Amino acid sequence: MELDVKPQAATGDVLHRDGAPSPLSSGSQTTGDALQQTLRSEFTRSGVGLHTGLSVRVRVLPAPTGRGRYFARVDKPHAPEVSAQIATVRQTMLSTELAHGEADVRTVEHLLAALTAMGVDNARIEIDGPEVPLLDGSAKEWADAIAQVGMVAQREPRYSWILQEPLCVQDGDAFVIARPSSELRFTYGIAFDLPAIGNQWHSWSPTAEAHTDASMAIAATFATEIAPARTFGLAHQIEALRDRGLIKGGSLENALVCGAEGWLNPPLRFLNEPVRHKLLDLIGDLSLLGTIPVAHFLAYKASHQLHTQLARSLHSMIKV
Repeated sequence: MELDVKPQAATGDVLHRDGAPSPLSSGSQTTGDALQQTLRSEFTRSGVGLHTGLSVRVRVLPAPTGRGRYFARVDKPHAPEVSAQIATVRQTMLSTELAHGEADVRTVEHLLAALTAMGVDNARIEIDGPEVPLLDGSAKEWADAIAQVGMVAQREPRYSWILQEPLCVQDGDAFVIARPSSELRFTYGIAFDLPAIGNQWHSWSPTAEAHTDASMAIAATFATEIAPARTFGLAHQIEALRDRGLIKGGSLENALVCGAEGWLNPPLRFLNEPVRHKLLDLIGDLSLLGTIPVAHFLAYKASHQLHTQLARSLHSMIKV
């Protein structure tokens, strides 16, 4: 998630390679040898939601082949469900929120990034409150829990999508681009006036070798290079955000906070931890596609809004 506030238009522009608005291009679907996977057994984590400040318990369980990743609000009558799909995104103000019928869940991106990156295609996520707990501000605890219980292959193949033509969404100087590539790669850039952050870039490819199954390829290095990166905020914005009813559960224990003189709660886990966290958010938001296409994703000063706008556009171009 992101705690820095930037003006955003209601939607970004969808651009083709020549920069002009155009119809969406096509992608191709393939199936490989890889099978869908679910968790070998369940696990539970509890914590406080970033924005609500409420204590929440999450139980993540195996799910049948083809069911996908989905949430069940077990604190509500009949445990209403909402699938982790781009069609269920309700809003993206400083986190990504899903809603369907009586089910709504906020700040889903870290858990979904970990499930997707670690190769979990199908999972039931039972939650007894409105927001996924922030834990330590990263996806590390989620990734560690998934690795601890392990996964089991299922009977159906995992579909892969290979992007054929470039696609871009932008808002001012902020943008997210998906470009055809022989490997899955994520590149992210951020720029802040605060010297402790400044301009940062990080490029990460989880594919050590040619692999058309993007979801399987991610797992190898995600747990060490991306998952530990924590969410961050700017000290001068905290009071205004709390006045708006946001970040009620934020603290120096679950988020990095940067001020004019530097970080209020060092040390950082990486020299460029902030931009790595933005890359983590991007993976979580793209996971709403079900399977992340093989492509090079390039983002600059983007937000959950632009991440999900690109995901919607990619979803529209997929042809089964």
